[in-house]
Formats: sequence, C-alpha cells, structure tokens
Amino acid sequence: MSDLIAVAYQDRETAEQVRKELLALTKEHVIALDDAVVISRDEKGKVKLHQTLNPAGAGAAGGALWGGLIGLIFLAPLLGAAIGAAAGGAAGAVTDLGVDDKFMKDLGAKLPEQGAALIVLVRQSTPDKVLPRISHHGGHVIQTSLSAEAEERLRHALGDDAA
Repeated sequence: MSDLIAVAYQDRETAEQVRKELLALTKEHVIALDDAVVISRDEKGKVKLHQTLNPAGAGAAGGALWGGLIGLIFLAPLLGAAIGAAAGGAAGAVTDLGVDDKFMKDLGAKLPEQGAALIVLVRQSTPDKVLPRISHHGGHVIQTSLSAEAEERLRHALGDDAA
C-alpha cells in the first residue's frame, strides 16, 4: 500500500526541482513512487496539474505495437497499428492511475496564488537517504497518510514547525 504525501512550496519551480530529485532517487532504488504530480495555482486562481505519466500516450504506444503485431498475422500491419493505437489511446485516456484528479484540484484550490504543491504516492522508501536530498528545498506538509511519527520526522526535515 502506498503513502500519500502532499507538500506545499512557494512556487512551481521548487516543486518541480523536488520532483526531479525524487525521480532521480527512484533510479538509485532509494524510493519507489506510484505517482508524482505538481499542482500549481496561477495569478488568476486557476489550478493546473502537471503529471509525469500520460496514460493516453502510453496506451496509444502499446496499442500501436500490439495492433501492428496482430496486423502482421492478417497481412495488414499498418491498419492493425492504427486501430491498436486508437484503442490503446482511448483506454489510456479513461484509465486514472495514481492520485485522484478531483482531490488534487480541490487541494490546489487551497494554495495561495503562484503557489504550488507536490503530491506523491510513495510505495516504498528509505527516509534516511531521501530526506537529506530534499530537505534544503523546505516546504509545508499539507496532507499525508503517514504515521504520526513519520509525519513529524518529515516536517522536521523540511523545517516545517507547524503541526
């Protein structure tokens, strides 16, 4: 089961830097993420979601591959690839993996103008290796599903004294 962690930052650039650092840590097998989304709120109050995973694009690519292979059997690989890409793209577009979009938009509406937040679903991590790499960015913990002890450790590492 994954843990949800939402941390607010002063701007989108900081949230993006933390996300890049976490993605680099996944390559080092220090943390395993199911999702990592940056939410930003512009000067007009509009909330935008900046997701790392595009299910429609991934579905289209997979569908094209499988459609092409099936098309080879029936001697129409281009037609099979086109149909597979369309079907895969449609399936990927309706598939919602990770954090619920409505939840993220509701959370984003509470951010100050020009503010941002990073929401991650953490499947597994080694906190003593992750926290030193992201703590210098600061941040304010706005929601977690962590235990009280783990949440307090995260707040302390980020310099967030508010409970």
